[in-house]
Amino acid sequence: MQTKLEQEESVQEFQGFNKPLEKPWTQEWKEFFYNQEQGTVMGRNGKSWGRIFLFYLVFYAVLASLFAVMLWVFYQTLDPRIPKWRTDRSLIGTNPGLGFRPMPPAPNIESTLITYRGTDPENYKYWKDSLIDFLQVYRKPGLTPGRGQNIYNCDYDRPPGRGQVCDVDVKNWHPCISENNFNYHKSAPCIFLKLNKIYGWVPEYYNNTNDLPYNMPKDLKDHIYAVGRNSTLRLNTIWVSCEGENPADVENVGPIKYIPSSRGFPGYFYPYENSEGYLSPVIAIHFERPRTGILIQVECKAWARNIKHDRRERLGSVHFELMID
Repeated sequence: MQTKLEQEESVQEFQGFNKPLEKPWTQEWKEFFYNQEQGTVMGRNGKSWGRIFLFYLVFYAVLASLFAVMLWVFYQTLDPRIPKWRTDRSLIGTNPGLGFRPMPPAPNIESTLITYRGTDPENYKYWKDSLIDFLQVYRKPGLTPGRGQNIYNCDYDRPPGRGQVCDVDVKNWHPCISENNFNYHKSAPCIFLKLNKIYGWVPEYYNNTNDLPYNMPKDLKDHIYAVGRNSTLRLNTIWVSCEGENPADVENVGPIKYIPSSRGFPGYFYPYENSEGYLSPVIAIHFERPRTGILIQVECKAWARNIKHDRRERLGSVHFELMID
């Protein structure tokens, strides 16, 4: 007969002999992704996967529908032509700035230097082509949607009607025309200025010749006096002045001619209301005899009672440099 100890050892041997072998980990992973015996994929059969797929399909469909409804409600509060926040409630505020063309080429997006050799057509080709592209919509009004139908030849005594837009005729602004290379070949270039658009902004004009700001350039004051003697209506203009930024620049910049002779942006272009086909008025600045071979810093300002000037923030003004070889 076996002793008690021998019986326990026999039982252990028997249990060890019948203990199932552990599966290798690779086999376990394969069966996790697809178990052929149980017909499951990643531990779920087809019915279980179908329920999950149906749940998330309904969940995301409801979520997308809710988002679409909220977006539709939001767009009902907007007007495609009229901004929701305007003038002093908008991000751009009520103080328009000036822009100039042509701009330096990329990637010099922060540069304001216009430099070229007047004796080399290839060297000033970029500046000429940039102005041609910029003025294309002014020379060919049909390129602007809706502009051909409601364009109007405006004047101070013939302001545009509601929904009409004023023409800006740049074809006869000699010498600042493409056929004349904008006078770049004569080292006497033309620079174009435009006022930034602010919806609903109404300029307050310096139309009282007895109340002009003390820091307004004398030549501009003389021009306003002359305009006022001939027509008080033409005083309703946002005036423009350009001059050398520093005393040395004033000497080097030479005489400046403004085209057209109104020397500003006519008041009948304002307020800007995003009418179909609207184009901002522009003015050409012709530097007739700038000194060559030296850097000239130029500052141009727009003048109205509600346009503030800040050289550091470039409010109501624009700065650029000329260097002509």
